[in-house]
Amino acid sequence: MPAKVIGIISPFTIFADMKQKKNIGLVAHDNRKKDLMEWISYNWRQFVSHKLICTGTTGKIIAEALNEKCEENGIIPPDIVCLKSGPLGGDQQIGALIADGGIDILIFFWDPMQPQPHEVDVKALLRIAVLYNIPTASNRSTADFIISSQLFHEKYEPIINDYSTYMHRNLEI
Repeated sequence: MPAKVIGIISPFTIFADMKQKKNIGLVAHDNRKKDLMEWISYNWRQFVSHKLICTGTTGKIIAEALNEKCEENGIIPPDIVCLKSGPLGGDQQIGALIADGGIDILIFFWDPMQPQPHEVDVKALLRIAVLYNIPTASNRSTADFIISSQLFHEKYEPIINDYSTYMHRNLEI
């Protein structure tokens, strides 16, 4: 569901409504999948009340980890949506969801030591996350800060720039 505009504070800035139940995008490069899975397993209680949207293999690993923790504790696991693998378009799918208001938080454990064949997709995803002002973690420390914030489980209204002036600019063709 796209974020709802609830008010305008200037011609350039709007507020978007971030629900109490968050849509959390989860992505990890191959060398960081284990780190993300361990982090999710350790913090699993934080995620059971949210919807998780993951790129391909990352989603399968996270689903296994969360299902195991939830089963051990008699809790219904959260909704997990698995998109395509990152190099096959999953990064772009996550980016499109961010642009449409379908992702509230992005946790992306990326590998700074390995060149990625889809580096342009990675850069585009991070750009979109910044453009739409969603909380983004690229490492475990930042992810810890995000999930430990009192805002993680509350309704939140991030300020998002209004790009309508850009979209309606006059182009001389």
